[in-house]
Amino acid sequence: MNIGILGLGTVGGGVVNVLAKNQAELFRRTGVQIQVTHAAVRELDQSRICSTEGIQLTQDPFEVVNTTSIDVVLELMGGTSLAKELVAVAIKNGKHVITANKALIATHGNELLNLAKANKLHLLFEAAVAGGIPILKSLEQGLSANKIEMVTGIINGTGNFILTEMRDKGRDFADVLKEAQDLGYAETDPTFDVEGIDAAHKLAILAAIAFGCELQFDKVSTEGISQISGEDVAFATELGYSIKHLGIAKNINGEVQMRVHPTLIPKSRLLANVDGVMNAVLIKGNAVGSTLYYGAGAGDEATASAVIADLVDIIKGTVSSDILGWQSLKAMPSQNQNEIESIFYLRLLATDETGVLADITSILASHNISVESVVQKQIDAQNNAHIAIITNQVKTGNINAAVIDIQKKNFIQETVKIIHVETLD
Repeated sequence: MNIGILGLGTVGGGVVNVLAKNQAELFRRTGVQIQVTHAAVRELDQSRICSTEGIQLTQDPFEVVNTTSIDVVLELMGGTSLAKELVAVAIKNGKHVITANKALIATHGNELLNLAKANKLHLLFEAAVAGGIPILKSLEQGLSANKIEMVTGIINGTGNFILTEMRDKGRDFADVLKEAQDLGYAETDPTFDVEGIDAAHKLAILAAIAFGCELQFDKVSTEGISQISGEDVAFATELGYSIKHLGIAKNINGEVQMRVHPTLIPKSRLLANVDGVMNAVLIKGNAVGSTLYYGAGAGDEATASAVIADLVDIIKGTVSSDILGWQSLKAMPSQNQNEIESIFYLRLLATDETGVLADITSILASHNISVESVVQKQIDAQNNAHIAIITNQVKTGNINAAVIDIQKKNFIQETVKIIHVETLD
């Protein structure tokens, strides 16, 4: 089987290396000799992590998708506009396509998946979510007997690395972000990682496969971690929590809830102990209960593992022709954000004077919010008290309205910080 690769960077090079070192095992599994014959690259003479012996290199990606001898195209170049055009051309030319491009699938997947089905071909993307963790196959195949109620997880390694360093070493966000960039975990422009866009792309894919609905990236509520302070991390630790940047998707009475945001998780939960650049996804099904999937969310060979697993499925003919694993997709409206129920953490900086805490709790009570726990830190040089509150489970609309009223008080010295708390029961 002849393979054409678009992009010989980290993932593309990883694919070439894994195909080479596991050639015998792959032949035993498939009975087919897999060979990369063509690859599109930006620079022909650039040093690479893989051998290019026997691979015809070109700077024109359309040359790859238009080569008749190629059976499967691997789109590993990233981006959306050009990638979308190349994938469409490849499919129209009768080629299966495998991609690791979560942005492409999240934003154009509905159109491209329908195009592939119309041409009786496959567009597969296991590597687009959580790197080497076979999470999409688990949802589509291993958990197919279940009605999936919730998918939640740490699906961006950069953000998890930053929050882990802030918790374990007391470092601030900007300092750790700079190290993440130096180590290659974060791009020069880290917006996609730290503001939750990368995780939102992945969550949209997870939710569509879990619930059998169309991809709805534009419906994902997204909040990043750039506003998490060392004080938040310290308060969370004292209260018995760890802060993680979670993607959460729930099926609530036929409405889909999709949100990416910093979240306090009890330290006793396994997800709270997933550290560094690792990923983990928790899935709750109505038959199996909760199952947890952990592993490398990025890296050359880890991601290549997922790409090649899709390739093996195509060779063996074990891929469903259904879009996203469902014979029919149902319309699922998004749940109103104000109706989402959660426990909340509030951090307040207030003038240290009599009656402040009573005033705050009175305002919360007027919005049907009770206080589960309170921690008050030192009085600082400006005579301000540092306060953290954990509420009961309430609607998001209630907490937002209450915070607006609290913010109006003269004793509040800075914007009140709101963070979701998830027990993951």
